[in-house]
Amino acid sequence: MSLFKLEPHLSTEIIERVKRLNTTLISDALGCTGSMDYKIKPVATGMRVIGTAITVSLRPGDNLFLHQAIYSGQEGYVQVVDGKGHTANAYLGELMAGAAKAMGLEGIVIDGLVRDKEALCELNFPIFAKGFIPNGPLKDGPGEINIPISCGGVSVHPGDLIVGDEDGAVVVPREKINDTLAKAEKKLGYEEQRLET
Repeated sequence: MSLFKLEPHLSTEIIERVKRLNTTLISDALGCTGSMDYKIKPVATGMRVIGTAITVSLRPGDNLFLHQAIYSGQEGYVQVVDGKGHTANAYLGELMAGAAKAMGLEGIVIDGLVRDKEALCELNFPIFAKGFIPNGPLKDGPGEINIPISCGGVSVHPGDLIVGDEDGAVVVPREKINDTLAKAEKKLGYEEQRLET
């Protein structure tokens, strides 16, 4: 039972279209915007994430509400976490990442640090973060789930499209998804044509 209302996850058709694209094409289609802070990168090479945003706002250094969000998560959703740029503590490690994978989440994007790098790389679960630190988090709260947040300097609303790959993470506002994908697909076609000549 979820503690908060989930926005409907994006359709399989939209997700399949996004799988043929990448963050650079999507950002170009958004007018070279939508990208989170350049420090937010996958914790391991080859990680890619696509899904519908569940947003989490945390108190700096505290991950209580991230726990709650993970255990309410499900397939099709990406957790997008505003860690307020805090760099003295990790927000999650191996155990929470394993729980998120077990719940069926598509991945986690966090404006903050994580830990247990080796284990996170082996887990093969997409996590995007600003880096690593051994210090663990506090667990007192407060926090909020599924409200508009800022992550890596970009506004994120529950239900937005989240796409992450080696270049970073991009947010597509829900109301702009169809238009953005159409532009990105057109650019992909143009680029493929140019590469063939």
